[in-house]
Amino acid sequence: MRVAVAMSGGVDSSVAAALLAEQGHDVIGLSMQLYDQRDGQPRFGTCCTIDDLHDARRVATRLGVPHYIINFESHFHARVVTPFVDEYVAGRTPIPCTRCNSDVKFVTLLERSAGLQADRLATGHYVQSRQDAHGAWHLHRGADPGKDQSYFLFALTQDQLSRALFPVGHLDKASVRAYALDRQLPVALKPDSQEICFVPDGDQAAFVARAAGARTPGPGRIVDREGRVLGTHGGVHRFTVGQRKGLQLSVGVPLYVVAIDATAEQVTVGPRSALEQRAARIDGVQWIAGRTPEGPIQAEVQIRHRHAPGAATVLAVDSTQVEVQFAEPQYAITPGQAAVFYHGDEVLGGGWIASPAAPVRR
Repeated sequence: MRVAVAMSGGVDSSVAAALLAEQGHDVIGLSMQLYDQRDGQPRFGTCCTIDDLHDARRVATRLGVPHYIINFESHFHARVVTPFVDEYVAGRTPIPCTRCNSDVKFVTLLERSAGLQADRLATGHYVQSRQDAHGAWHLHRGADPGKDQSYFLFALTQDQLSRALFPVGHLDKASVRAYALDRQLPVALKPDSQEICFVPDGDQAAFVARAAGARTPGPGRIVDREGRVLGTHGGVHRFTVGQRKGLQLSVGVPLYVVAIDATAEQVTVGPRSALEQRAARIDGVQWIAGRTPEGPIQAEVQIRHRHAPGAATVLAVDSTQVEVQFAEPQYAITPGQAAVFYHGDEVLGGGWIASPAAPVRR
């Protein structure tokens, strides 16, 4: 079988390629060039760099497989960077890795791999996929709970899953490292990337200000839940729900951001208890099965990548919106983040948090 492997230059995708080559598949390495480093920025994080592309090529050479670099700069900017900036300007907190995985890797890269007559596209994600007796595909968490990446892949469709392979999903990170060392892959000891690749210094607010230009949010008020003005701020793009640091308020008690109103240029703060919510509205919902459940379902809902899923009732309002009622209050349900629905270790689907307030009833 001919398999295109999305090679990022990291150890996980490199081991994915090595495993498939060892199994006798006809492997093609594909790497995405996402950013023009001549554009005035000295580096592009610790992933997606020119060095990473070189590392991917070194691994492909080691494995004796062809390697191609595909220019995705304009697509990445349109599908990932621009929405990231737009969300912050609107007072929400985006999660660009999910956009990148669903809108770049599993849309555009799948199309390119098909153009190379590849039967499947493989990645180094720590997830597992299975096909049932009826031919339907299911997405499950990776075997290593500390590396599981299923949260980022809730938007995969049946067609995409049918053409995807996840060779390291059944392994833990230590086994992946050991395999890379044993095969003398040149990236065996390369550290994992952590930050947002296009914001290497971690200063999202400064990046948004540069990218948004005249659209950058202006200064506004910081108020308590009763509307009393406690201070001022330099723009809503500097805040996220649940934030405590950087408020520069002297009121004698700890306060947290509990709501952001970009239209009014207002940040509302309150005690930590005000961040505990039992309900949320989720928009842009997609279901792995490709169909919306009839009636309410019981699920575990994860509202952040490192968040422990909470038991909840999920009720579809329409084909792209659901109401979520949690059995126990959840901390800092943040607009713009993904909410992913699980049954055990299986991903049912997910969407984008629109509001942590009480959901709208039909």
